[in-house]
Amino acid sequence: MALKITKTPKCYVGGAFIRSESGRVYEIRSSSGEFFANVPRCTKKDLRNAVEAAAKAGAGWAKRTPYNRAQILYRLAEMLEARAPEMAEVTSEKEVRATIDRIVHFAGWADKYEQVLGSVNPVASPHFNFTVTESMGVVGILAPEEAPLLALMTLILPAITGGNSVVALASQSAPYASILLGEMLATSDLPGGVVNLLTGERKDMLSTFATHEHLRAVAAVASQAEAVTLQQGAAESVKRVKLHDLKSDWYSDKHDSPYAIRDFVEAKTVWHPIGS
Repeated sequence: MALKITKTPKCYVGGAFIRSESGRVYEIRSSSGEFFANVPRCTKKDLRNAVEAAAKAGAGWAKRTPYNRAQILYRLAEMLEARAPEMAEVTSEKEVRATIDRIVHFAGWADKYEQVLGSVNPVASPHFNFTVTESMGVVGILAPEEAPLLALMTLILPAITGGNSVVALASQSAPYASILLGEMLATSDLPGGVVNLLTGERKDMLSTFATHEHLRAVAAVASQAEAVTLQQGAAESVKRVKLHDLKSDWYSDKHDSPYAIRDFVEAKTVWHPIGS
């Protein structure tokens, strides 16, 4: 009888698989209550390291053409579809299918959202006046407990479609989907460091997400107390905060809107003389 080799879950940061720098882990169990795995319990230092990795990767990702970003996102959907049965074991077939569809949806918007969010502006002078979008930089993501794959990717996709890199904290109670997602990211065409996935307890890292000055925005599903912490920290470090409803229906079409990308881009207005 062959001995089953138990997987050692690791987080995906900077294109590599890491354990927490503290060496701490916490147990997750199957639906029947049996021990399933020890998952890294990341710390504030792991978060700071992930932000550094995201910042290094972000400049190159932002310079990619929108068409190329679309191709890479579509490839990620292919990777998830290839391992759908494995992912469905820790989530559900319905959630995996919805996640694949959402990735493909945002891949389709990657080279089109500029036409929705940008504009040509009428001005009272002989100039062309354009408003175009630019990525913000590094975005922090705090995923909810439910829908550990679909909700996580729903928060990540608008940010990376707009050319940002992300540092995401996965569901605390159901983090294994993010472990598998990291394995798929590692074999996709998405450059290492564009998406960084951490696991652990929210209370250990919430304040750092709120105050870290290199995080330019935070998207979170948060309780009222957590929202206050995020907003107060964001005021000090001057970052955007996008809060989602705790009772959000992650399967809803409202999460397919390209206007979600607007939360993670900045508008730049360009003047150009006519005839020059």
